[in-house]
Amino acid sequence: MTGPRIMQSRPRLSIVIPVWNESERIVAALTALQGLRERAVEVIVVDGGSSDDTIALARPLADLLMNAERGRAHQMNAGARVASAEALLFLHADTALPERGGELIIEGLSRPGHVWGRFDVRIEGRSPLLALIARAMNLRSRWTGIATGDQAMFVRREDFFALGGYPPQPLMEDIELSSRLKARSAPLCLHERVTTSGRRWDTHGVWRTIFLMWRLRLMYWIGTPADQLARAWR
Repeated sequence: MTGPRIMQSRPRLSIVIPVWNESERIVAALTALQGLRERAVEVIVVDGGSSDDTIALARPLADLLMNAERGRAHQMNAGARVASAEALLFLHADTALPERGGELIIEGLSRPGHVWGRFDVRIEGRSPLLALIARAMNLRSRWTGIATGDQAMFVRREDFFALGGYPPQPLMEDIELSSRLKARSAPLCLHERVTTSGRRWDTHGVWRTIFLMWRLRLMYWIGTPADQLARAWR
C-alpha cells in the first residue's frame, strides 16, 4: 500500500476503484479525478493482482494504492475499510463521473432521507442500441430501487458497514447490496449520467449480452449460487 497524500482537511468523499489489468484505461480514469482530489476527495485504487502496468501507472495518481483478493466485492470492501470519508463512492475503472459528480454525492447524502444512491448511466460504444439499453437500465433502476455497479453506487460509510459491506460473492454483489440498502432508504437516483464503457457489448454482441444478463438475473432471483453465475458470465 502506498501512503496517503497529505490533505489539509478530512476528505468529504472517498472514491474506491477496483482494478485488474486496466493499464489501457487507468491513466485516463484517474486523470479525470485529479480535480476532485484538490477539493478534499480521496481516491483509493484497489488492485486484484494485475499482471500488466496498472499499479505503476496508478500510483502517482491516487491517494492510496493497495492490493486485495481478486474480485470486485473483496476489493471494494478492502478499499472502504481504509477510506477516511463518511461518504463512499464505488467507481469502476471504465466509468466516468459527470461534471460536479462528487459535489452531487456529498450534497445528496448530507440531506436527510437517503443513505445511498446512484447515477443514471450512458453506455459508450459502437451500437446505436446502447442508448436505448441505458435508458431501459435507468428506468428499471428507478422502478425497482436496485442499482448496478456501472451506475456508480455511493453510500454513507456507517450504513455500508452496518450491512456488512458488499457480500463476498463473485457476481451480483451490487444487486445484493442494493437490496439490503433499500431497507434503510430508497436510493437517491441522480439524473446526471455517468459514462460507462460498452466494451462487453461491442465484443460479444448487443443481443447476446442482453440475453445473458437477463438470464443470469433470473437465475439469481430463483436462487442459483453466485459462483455458478460468475462462471457463465466469464
